Amino acid sequence: MPEEKRYPVPRDVLARFAEIGRESSTLAVLRHAQIAEKMGLSATDHKALDLAARADGPLTAGEIAKLTGLSTGAVTGVIDRLERAGFVRRVRDAKDRRKVLVEVLPVDEEKVAPLFESALVVTEKVLEKFGPAEREVIERYQNELLALMREDVLGGNP
Repeated sequence: MPEEKRYPVPRDVLARFAEIGRESSTLAVLRHAQIAEKMGLSATDHKALDLAARADGPLTAGEIAKLTGLSTGAVTGVIDRLERAGFVRRVRDAKDRRKVLVEVLPVDEEKVAPLFESALVVTEKVLEKFGPAEREVIERYQNELLALMREDVLGGNP
């Protein structure tokens, strides 16, 4: 496979993108903290629930710790709070009864969807300003950034 072409990035361009990333990150954290609060969760609990919900099935506490980068002790608290709030339940593994799995319970979409509506509206308003070819570049940039951030923050866990 041929090596991907690389282009030098001037310091001022890197600084501009860093500032955009910083503000974007802050606003994303604040948006999700607001959503989490409306769901009766902390921001950490909300994001752990999101990661667990995107998994291919029930997870162990250790697997949730790997996905989130949190300690197993912190994850136990997260699971306790999610269970009390009715978002997950602990179940025994059918193959190994000693193992406890965390199963994400179905969510009332009518209740949750409106919490994310403004984010979709904002995204649509922005994407309307770009043609299909430009959207492909933006999507490629976002996917590249996510892949490297995933590696950096989570050690490559999907």
